[in-house]
Amino acid sequence: MRARVGQRVPVVVQSRGRRRTGARVLWVCAETVVTCGVVVLLLVVHQLWWTNQQARAEALQQVRVLEREWDISPPVPTSPTLPSSPVTDAGAGSGADAGGSSPSGAPSDGAPRRPAPDAAPGRSDPAPSDAFAVLRIPRLGLTVPVAQGISKRSVLDKGYVGHYPGTAAPGRTGNFALAGHRNTHGEPFRYINRLAEGDVISVRTRGATYTYRVDQILPRTAPRDVGVVRAVPRSIVKPSYGYDAPGAYLTLTTCTPEFSSAYRLVVWAKLVS
Repeated sequence: MRARVGQRVPVVVQSRGRRRTGARVLWVCAETVVTCGVVVLLLVVHQLWWTNQQARAEALQQVRVLEREWDISPPVPTSPTLPSSPVTDAGAGSGADAGGSSPSGAPSDGAPRRPAPDAAPGRSDPAPSDAFAVLRIPRLGLTVPVAQGISKRSVLDKGYVGHYPGTAAPGRTGNFALAGHRNTHGEPFRYINRLAEGDVISVRTRGATYTYRVDQILPRTAPRDVGVVRAVPRSIVKPSYGYDAPGAYLTLTTCTPEFSSAYRLVVWAKLVS
C-alpha cells in the first residue's frame, strides 16, 4: 500500500555519538592504567637496580681512592706513647644509629678514647661521612668502604658501610660496630646471613690491616636492641647471644627480613691479628 501524499515516514536514528564517547572513555582509562603501570615499573627498576649500580660504582671508586692514597702516603705516628699492639685499652661507647643515637636512643657511655694509630693528627675520629677504612669479606666477595657515622643520605645510601659513632676503632679493644643496607643502594650486607662461624673478615686502614673471625650470629632482634653494639656486646632482647668479657669485637648489623626493616640481623667477629 502506497503512503499517502504528504504523510511523514518515521526515521530511526542510531546513537553513534554515545557509543563513540563510551569507547573513548574506556580507551583513556586503559591508557591511564598502562601508564601508571609503566611508571611503577620504572620506579621499581630504579630502586632495585639503578640505585645498586650507582652506589656500587661509587663505593668501589672510593676504595680505589683510599688504597691509592695509602700506598702513596705512609701512616704518620700520632703519639710516641701509643702502644704498638693492635689491641689496646681504648674505650668505646654503646653505639648509635642514624642521627647519632644508639639503636634505642641511648647515648654512648662516654668512655675516654685515645687516637687510633691510623687517625689523622689532632683528632681521634674521622670527620662525619668520611671514608677511613676498607672492609673485605672474602666469603661474600665483598669489598666496601667504611665511613664515619650511619646517616642514610651521606653514608649508607652511597653504598658505604657506616661506623656507629661512639664505638671502637678498628683493631682496638671494644666493639667496632658497623651498619649497612640489606637491600637497594649497593646492598653491601645483602648476604651476611650466609656467613658462618670461622669466616674471615678484614678491615684495612691507613695504618694496618686487621683480621677478624666470625664467632656468633644473631638471626633476628629488635631495632631497639642497643646491647648488640656496646663495648662488650650482648643482646638485651635475647641475652643468650653475646659476650661477658672485654675483647676486640667487630659487629655487622643490617635489616631483616629482606625488603623490610622490622628486625635486625647481627654478626659478631673477634680480632685474631
